[in-house]
Amino acid sequence: MYRVLLPVDTNEERATRAARDVTDLPRDPEDLSVVVLNVDEPYSVGDGGGRVSSEEFFDETEFPETVDAVGEILDAAGIDIDQQRTHGSPAEEILAVADEVDADLIAMSGRKRTPTGKVLFGSVTQSVLLESTRPVLVSTED
Repeated sequence: MYRVLLPVDTNEERATRAARDVTDLPRDPEDLSVVVLNVDEPYSVGDGGGRVSSEEFFDETEFPETVDAVGEILDAAGIDIDQQRTHGSPAEEILAVADEVDADLIAMSGRKRTPTGKVLFGSVTQSVLLESTRPVLVSTED
């Protein structure tokens, strides 16, 4: 079984583009297993009365609609899927889950950014590409 980790955020266009690229892999769909991962990025807000952390509201069963959209594409192609949701730094969580599920491939879709934008603001896709010891498939805009 060839295991693919497919991290998705809330952008349906990017998520479905990556899912379609997974369906185009040169493998029998019955030999593919995909873990669709959504990472809830931490945040903290506060005022003079106290602080509220995203950990207090994190629900590992509350997936964004993009997970359903990706699931429909993969299911229609006859590919077995699992869903997982974690809370933390997206790049770190993607790499940790890839290790946890022993992924053969990480398939992601990147955002179109200028070279300066990538340097100044970082990129989850760029971090995964640079830090992963596993193959990474990056889907790009047409």
